[in-house]
Amino acid sequence: FYGVGTLGLLICVFGVLIAAFFLMLDFEAIKQGIALGAPERESWRMAFGLLVTLVWIYLEFLRLLAIFSRN
Repeated sequence: FYGVGTLGLLICVFGVLIAAFFLMLDFEAIKQGIALGAPERESWRMAFGLLVTLVWIYLEFLRLLAIFSRN
């Protein structure tokens, strides 16, 4: 579905923007957790969420590069 020309490119760019928004949300949650003195188990959950978002952004960029390499 991502290789359907302009539509696939727009969907991929939209995915990158959504992932970047979630990255901002993750950093805000981490900042609030530090400010509120969250327990250690919460820090692991926040770190895992950040890792998942970074992998998501990486995959979206790979899709974007694959679309550009086909053109």
